[in-house]
Amino acid sequence: MNVMATHPARVVVCPNCGTKNRVRAAADGAPRCGNCREALPWMVDTSDADFSTVADKSTIPVLVDVWAPWCGPCRMVSPTLEQLATELAGKLKLVKVNADEAPEVSRRFGVQAIPTLVLMHHGLVIDKQIGAAPALALRSWLTQHLPQDEEERTRENHPSGEDGQP
Repeated sequence: MNVMATHPARVVVCPNCGTKNRVRAAADGAPRCGNCREALPWMVDTSDADFSTVADKSTIPVLVDVWAPWCGPCRMVSPTLEQLATELAGKLKLVKVNADEAPEVSRRFGVQAIPTLVLMHHGLVIDKQIGAAPALALRSWLTQHLPQDEEERTRENHPSGEDGQP
């Protein structure tokens, strides 16, 4: 199934310069602002039909939020997840899955309670968080388990910024 047919591009306002940008549900890399080139928050709603294309094939880590519209804790946690996706623009993709409309995704991750958060990278589960949690706990959980990119690893290994040169 064509992802573009079921999930047209979403308009995202750049948090840096305010420019409106069209962001597709699936693409290589991470979306950047057409004006200032800063990373854009990447938030996508998906279903069983295109979960593989939108989440499994993502080249950046994915936070899957399995939720339902009738779930109070899900609605409470959603703004925090969107804020985290904005803060981690370019390093994280937030993929929201309605459990009532995507039973295969729920079954795949063994969802027995919602909200269930699944952190993935290259289609593999890194960790899961079940139930609502305060913003600070979610931020801590996410940053603790989020894979570091190559640039961050280089900075940690060579804090002087000189890439190990004497």
